[in-house]
Parts: sequence; structure tokens; C-alpha cells
Amino acid sequence: MATFTLADLVGYIRQAAGEDEDFDLDGDIGEITFANLGYDSIAMVEVVVSVERELGISLPGEGTDKDSTPTKFVEVVNELMPASVQP
Repeated sequence: MATFTLADLVGYIRQAAGEDEDFDLDGDIGEITFANLGYDSIAMVEVVVSVERELGISLPGEGTDKDSTPTKFVEVVNELMPASVQP
């Protein structure tokens, strides 16, 4: 089964929303909210759209918004991602 990882998410974040120089996205960011990482609602929409388009899934607002964490986002994606998709 394919698994979406935190590293995969970081790649999407960098591509869609850029990187805030106050945070090292390669560090321990799993439990920090996206808002606290410097990503607002618009940035998160860009990330969500990129993930949806690439993986062919439809993500809910809950767990993928600016008040969520990268760990929760990864969990939501893995719950929805078909086994045949390889990130």
C-alpha cells in the first residue's frame, strides 16, 4: 500500500506555498499548526489543491486547514488515498 508521508507533505508545501525562513520544514514540525508555521488559509488551499490534483483525491476542510498540523494532514490523506497511488 502506498503511504503519504510527512516528507511528501513538506515537498507539496515547498512547491505550493514556499518556506518560511523562521521554520525548518525538515525539523520536527509534525505537531505545530500550519498557522504557527506561517501558512495562512490561502497557502493551505494551494497545498490542498496540489495534493488533490496529484493524488486524485478530495480532501475535507477538517484536518487540512491552517489550524491543523502536518501530522493530521498526513493522516487524512492516508485515509483517503487509494492503495494504487504512489506519491
